Amino acid sequence: MVYLAVVSVLWAFSFGLIGSALADVDSFFVATLRLLCATLLFLPYLRSRKIRRKDCGKLMTYGAIQFGLMYSCYMHAFQYLPSHLVALFSILTPLYVVLIHDLRRRQFTPRWLLTACLSVAGAVAIKAKEVPAGDFWIGFGLMQVAGLSFAYGQVAYRDWKRKNPGVADQEVFSLLAAGGALTALQFSLYFTEWGELPANEVQWGAILYLGVVASGFGFFLWNKGAARTSPGTLAAFNNAAVPLAMAFSLFVFGEIDDISKESLVRLGVGSSLILMALILSMKKSSSASVTRGDH
Repeated sequence: MVYLAVVSVLWAFSFGLIGSALADVDSFFVATLRLLCATLLFLPYLRSRKIRRKDCGKLMTYGAIQFGLMYSCYMHAFQYLPSHLVALFSILTPLYVVLIHDLRRRQFTPRWLLTACLSVAGAVAIKAKEVPAGDFWIGFGLMQVAGLSFAYGQVAYRDWKRKNPGVADQEVFSLLAAGGALTALQFSLYFTEWGELPANEVQWGAILYLGVVASGFGFFLWNKGAARTSPGTLAAFNNAAVPLAMAFSLFVFGEIDDISKESLVRLGVGSSLILMALILSMKKSSSASVTRGDH
């Protein structure tokens, strides 16, 4: 649990940093570099002889989804949304964590329909007049794909790690990161606008920080913590960074200056509706975890 708490604080700073320093840099290029940095950081610790070839493929696939697909969608969402809304729309990831965990065990409850409706209602309430409808929903959709991808990857890795307790997290993390980097690279090769590359030291510094600290150490500690907690705890910590991230974006990176009072009210109402969806999902998560004894 300590690992998840540390990473939550670490990631809270990233939303505003991306929105302020990297808004004009191609998102797919940034995603690729971030994951490449993370791969190189942990490559010296790789112990491929301890891992079956089949498991190497599994781990790279998990990384391709959790990191590669997630980052490509997440980074691209900043082209359509201010960073505080990107932070807010990641609030649905806990719902996806518990839902995927239950689906992998062939369980389902109608409660998810209600929570999904509440989350969409929250998004409708937040939509400010000055944000074009098309851009808003594209950004919202990208964040949901990112959330689903991140949720699937961490749940899948958690299950794999519990079946392979003799393998240390640092001995396989570079496989996860490499799978993500290769996936992000495919998006970059097709979609990168090569005229929108980093142009100054601040942008390169931001990418280095995001790659080594937020992606490298952050994802490593996150998956390490995920393997040691219950699904309910894991789901709850997926949201721990959101309030901090919104505060950083609005008050540290100055987005509060560009938002009207009406939009702040919409933000509050929409956040409350999405929070209600989260609470419903957490109640289900807690009871399910106790019932199954999954700790």
